[in-house]
Amino acid sequence: MSPHRPARAGAAHRLAALAETALGGPLPLRLRTWDGAETGPADGPVVVVRSRRALRRLLWQPDELGLAQAYVTGELDVDGDLAAGLRAMWAAARERHLHPPRLTLADRARAAATVARLGAVGPRPAPPDSQARLRGPQHTKSRDRAAISHHYDLSNTFYELLLDETMAYSCGYWADDAPEFTAADAQHAKLELICRKLALLPGARLLDIGCGWGSLTLYAAERYKAQVTAVTLAQEQAAYVREQVAERGLSDRVEVVCQDYRDITGGGYDAVATVEMGEHVGDDAYPGFAATLHRMVRPLGRVLVQQMSRGATAPGGGAFIEAYIAPDMHMRPLGETVGLLEAAGLEVRAVESMREHYVRTVDAWHRTLEERWADVVRLIGEEQARVWRLYLVGGALAFEQRRMGVDQILAVRPSPTGLSGAPATAKDWYLGLEAP
Repeated sequence: MSPHRPARAGAAHRLAALAETALGGPLPLRLRTWDGAETGPADGPVVVVRSRRALRRLLWQPDELGLAQAYVTGELDVDGDLAAGLRAMWAAARERHLHPPRLTLADRARAAATVARLGAVGPRPAPPDSQARLRGPQHTKSRDRAAISHHYDLSNTFYELLLDETMAYSCGYWADDAPEFTAADAQHAKLELICRKLALLPGARLLDIGCGWGSLTLYAAERYKAQVTAVTLAQEQAAYVREQVAERGLSDRVEVVCQDYRDITGGGYDAVATVEMGEHVGDDAYPGFAATLHRMVRPLGRVLVQQMSRGATAPGGGAFIEAYIAPDMHMRPLGETVGLLEAAGLEVRAVESMREHYVRTVDAWHRTLEERWADVVRLIGEEQARVWRLYLVGGALAFEQRRMGVDQILAVRPSPTGLSGAPATAKDWYLGLEAP
């Protein structure tokens, strides 16, 4: 920007006026544009519009997805703490009653005129390479396989960089506040808690639907001597679990099956667990999924569902999550999931909220991502690494601010006479979880 040019003629000031009209209030963050102009509050994080292409993207997609596309491509960035920037935006939205853009045709025309004056008009930018591209009707077996592969087959090496030694990619259980209690300890405590809730005994048959990299499968087989059938749709995960089974000498206790849950045959399992897999099933298909859980477990057997939730006003997964992380994901209020499980014939015996535990779990993953940033970028590229940074920062805030939740739901399949086989109290579930 020329030193003789009035500051108010800078791109930042023009964009700020446009954004404040759309938001219905003043900008809660400082704004810096490619020409060096800045405006907005002097303290706190700075949103940096690095390229006119970001404006063109937002003109075509003026919502969460457009912002995410601009961020992951590096066209838009945050100078400072990304979490602090997002937190400030959410705080302003609540306190100042700001609303997301709901642009009329006149609003769009004014925005287009501003963007034209800034030299950013042009055809719609192509979606970033990291955005999912699925075909066909939702929740067919082929599309579900592609959706799972998009996220979970990124590479085992990447997940080994991100996760702790357990390779558990789900909410941990922070049973101790001591500084030396690590993310791996929290995962071990979660696995122990699940096994206790399922009342596993040596020789018990456990079906692990959506087994991930086998954290629960391996723990139940090693510590509880259970006979485990592990099911996943992800080829990379299945290969990893099979390697671990062989290395640990568990081939006589663990069977790994790479298939859709709808293709599982047999039944009569003593226990069934599904840890953060139900979100991928889809809303319309969930009654059938719940029926599968009921069909697979024997009478008096137990079912544990660990699953994320969202409020009634915002079901689904969210535009960014569904486009970049978990295509076709669907989360619903906890009560609706409980109702669907009971409608399938299961009796829900206990529900435990773990929302605050997920804040700490995701924060731990984010710290690891930043500490190993250079290695992550070399492995998956800058754009994909930025996807993960936005995903983890945004996810932690969503749980912190109660826009998302996660719960363990324990159910039983009652006997024909109505017996549940469940204990009257559950105090032994939590004893000694500090160091399982």
